[in-house]
Amino acid sequence: MKKGQESGSTRRMIMTLLKMKGPLTIGALAEELGITEMGVRRHVLQLEQEALAKTKVVRQAMGRPLHVYSLTERAEDHFPKSYHNLALELLRELDHGSGQEAVNVLFEGRRKRMLAQYAPMMEKRNLEERVAELSSIQNAGGYMAEWNQEEDGSYVMQEYNCPIRQVATQYRKACQCEQALFEELLGAKVTRTECMAEGGQSCRYAITPRKKDKSPELSV
Repeated sequence: MKKGQESGSTRRMIMTLLKMKGPLTIGALAEELGITEMGVRRHVLQLEQEALAKTKVVRQAMGRPLHVYSLTERAEDHFPKSYHNLALELLRELDHGSGQEAVNVLFEGRRKRMLAQYAPMMEKRNLEERVAELSSIQNAGGYMAEWNQEEDGSYVMQEYNCPIRQVATQYRKACQCEQALFEELLGAKVTRTECMAEGGQSCRYAITPRKKDKSPELSV
């Protein structure tokens, strides 16, 4: 790998860490990446100069204040986005011309098509396998998803990027349909506990098994 490629790779990893784990210190970034703090600082300063990262001083009860770094709004353009301004404009035109109900019907139609597409992938699988598969599906769509099982047997899935964030911010039906789709695919209760469209750092879903998880047939 050439020097320029190494630099670009490290820069991308720093941005990904800040995206997925929130504000971090230079030391924390260096530990995650396994490189020197000097090397991390050089990349972070460059990101600051390009208005892709920002710093905040956090005062502690004891010791020196900490400098923590996070991404700016401008950095969002460097992560996968599957929408275009045209899509949002078309939704607005539909809303103004035919009303909110017409927009809702459009989102419901998208949910049904996605259910028909992904339901076969969930057949004959237990809940954990379905959660893992759903996470893979979302990752393929650019959502930067990960999941884990809690001590009480429930699951948590987090998405650190929202390719339709601008659309979801203006049309919350998009989020409602996504949650309903997850419940249908998983055959479990899905509760959204954090949402990027509402200002959250991620979209976080609590997934609770039903009393008898028998991997029910998925109706499409």
